[in-house]
Amino acid sequence: MAGRDKDIDPASELVEDDEEQALPDSEELEIGEAAGPRAGGRAALLRHARHAPSSPGVYRMLDAAGEVLYVGKAKNIKKRITSYTRPTGHDTRIERVIAATAAVEFVTTATETEALLLEANLIKRLRPRFNVLLRDDKSFPYIMITGDHWAPQILKHRGARSRQGNYYGPFASVWAVNRTITALQRAFLLRSCSDGFFESRTRPCLLHQIKRCSAPCTSEIDFAEYAELVREARAVLSGKSQAVRDELSGEMEKASTALDFERAAIYRDRLAALSATQSTQGINPRGTEEADVFAINQEGGYSGIEVFFFRNGQNWGNRAYFPKADRTLGPGEVLGAFLAQFYDDKPCPAAILLSHDIPERELLAEALSTKTGRRVEVSVPQRGEKKELVAHALVNAREALGRKLADTSSQQRLLKALAEAFGLPGVPRRIEVYDNSHIQGSNAVGAMIVAGRAGFQKNQYRKFNIRSAELAPGDDFGMMREMLERRFKRLIAEAPRAEPVAAEAATALLGIAPADNDDSDSEQPWPDLVLIDGGQGQLNAARETLAVLGVTGVPMIGVAKGPDRDAGNETFYLTDKPAVKLPPRDPLLYFIQRLRDEAHRFAIGSHRTRRKKDIREAGLQEIPGIGPTRKRALLHHFGTLKAIERASLSDLAQVPGINEETARKIHDFFHESASR
Repeated sequence: MAGRDKDIDPASELVEDDEEQALPDSEELEIGEAAGPRAGGRAALLRHARHAPSSPGVYRMLDAAGEVLYVGKAKNIKKRITSYTRPTGHDTRIERVIAATAAVEFVTTATETEALLLEANLIKRLRPRFNVLLRDDKSFPYIMITGDHWAPQILKHRGARSRQGNYYGPFASVWAVNRTITALQRAFLLRSCSDGFFESRTRPCLLHQIKRCSAPCTSEIDFAEYAELVREARAVLSGKSQAVRDELSGEMEKASTALDFERAAIYRDRLAALSATQSTQGINPRGTEEADVFAINQEGGYSGIEVFFFRNGQNWGNRAYFPKADRTLGPGEVLGAFLAQFYDDKPCPAAILLSHDIPERELLAEALSTKTGRRVEVSVPQRGEKKELVAHALVNAREALGRKLADTSSQQRLLKALAEAFGLPGVPRRIEVYDNSHIQGSNAVGAMIVAGRAGFQKNQYRKFNIRSAELAPGDDFGMMREMLERRFKRLIAEAPRAEPVAAEAATALLGIAPADNDDSDSEQPWPDLVLIDGGQGQLNAARETLAVLGVTGVPMIGVAKGPDRDAGNETFYLTDKPAVKLPPRDPLLYFIQRLRDEAHRFAIGSHRTRRKKDIREAGLQEIPGIGPTRKRALLHHFGTLKAIERASLSDLAQVPGINEETARKIHDFFHESASR
């Protein structure tokens, strides 16, 4: 695990016995190692070790500024902290942790299993720079069968599980979810429509006609029969597909014996649809009903982990991860730390198959079993089908890491070219791009995206709801000022700017080389370059805002499109330098366009989300010509606001009381492109 990876060298295991190791005298330490690079850290560890509990728990090592450097767990906290105070026997990474440590915090737990789960939770929340970090900026999609309606609905779900119902997953992609839902609808005829649409139906919809819904909305099926379909679907998603298959086969045989061939054909079609849920592209195991497969590959100091999800004997997809880890850590150590964080907020399968053995594998299995409430097996297969699954995942891990290395190399070359083209003081590690979106000043939203050596850092994106009441509608300059003022005021308050020279001097004083992580610099809060989507006016507004805040030394570039707003004819406005144009086919130009377009996409999406929320809250009466009567007619006809938004002009004109002119107003209201 992360607390027992490379930081606990073989010598430290000697203290895990019944006899407590004697603590060195602090005065002797100060005399003997006053000039040593780790003297201050060892002295701090000694002070805290004297008062550390001799029980299982989690410890946090903090620097002088109170930032958490490392989170670990131990069977005996006192002995673990004591092991760090020895003058020799530590690798370079642990020497750096010890040298920077100014304080240690402890949390005791009843068992080592609880300590392992708490450690994983704290690492994900605190993100200490010396731990292996799971960088997961996107949640997994799930299949949900609702439980708050008499006719449960089947749908895809992502995010917080706030609605009552059963959740099944995770799936690696939305594509896998959609394909599985479609197959389940054919097999069990469950509805997928919203509750509002369901309640407004007076006749079955198209899904019933193509045999993908049993139409409980119009009582084409009674409550008991529909409840039986829901039970069967839940059983299949819970891994009991064979039992459901046997039931359907038995019912088909009964219908055939009774010469009810029409009913037998229905069961035949449902069996065929159920079989389709297990026939997917890619590898599908026959003897492995439920398992997650993890394979790790290391190359060039990077780690790539490929995860395959198998449920109900079916491949539910795969996903690649590239955890942040010290280059000195081996594959088993990185994989062990990764697993505990991975299952911190996800359900565990019955089996977890690994390509490499990990430290404390039995302890991890015990912790996951405790959390899940059933036995979880963690193993490294040596033969048979499971070994083949791991080998298949390992091939994908190698390929994914190869693509990642190629992309990273290209990204670094582009960043270097960016620095050379615009005369930047150094190669930028963090680029922030700002844009805003609104319609005639309404629902104005500012957006910031972040890019670095590893590409887009989506977990760093931020949106700003423009709040100033003094801004004139459509005042792009004022919106840019408000956005940058709020961003940099918070940056100054939460992460005061540190001089990089000071860090280099401290490193030289300690005599320890800096960490060699793949993109640790991208997590720095201050940008090395700010791109403004706009011309000289937006750039001047941005410069004035930062000058008022006292922020200097942050390079800024304004990116303006040509007179016809065509891509490829951009002009780049610089601070105290002439404007620059790049050749039309320059790769650097495409790179900057991609950054600008990503900021624009994020801004437009944030604006539309806010606009839709306002529409839901204010009602359809916000549309000119729509009053309570027409609103009721629209909702009765389409069922939901989303259906109204997606409707075509001809569909809108079919609603009683809606003429062609009103239909066009409704259509234009929902489909008008957001202006800048």
